[in-house]
Amino acid sequence: MNFLKSLFAGSGNTLTVTDAKARIDSKQPLIILDVRQPDEFQLGHIAGAKLIPLGDLQKRMSELPKDTDILCVCRSGSRSSAAVGHLTRAGFNTLNLRGGMMGWQSAGYPVKKGK
Repeated sequence: MNFLKSLFAGSGNTLTVTDAKARIDSKQPLIILDVRQPDEFQLGHIAGAKLIPLGDLQKRMSELPKDTDILCVCRSGSRSSAAVGHLTRAGFNTLNLRGGMMGWQSAGYPVKKGK
């Protein structure tokens, strides 16, 4: 069963932008991990997000805590879904932001520009 779970890691564990905003506002411990490229991140990201581009994630996992939920974010939800899969298989507690930053911005939620 764990084998099947690892195969499909990243397909579940999603939060809508509304649920993600509520979770962030609740002040429950949560790491927001943006897996886009630096130029995309600078154009607009969720305040407090940590940038680790998807291509760098494997070698930078040690920068992330295993005892705190990690919300993975990208432009649309595709790269962050891949990040969820990698992190889940490595033992992290992960969530994927469904719709990514496009959904976040469409909902009118705040975006921070720059680094």
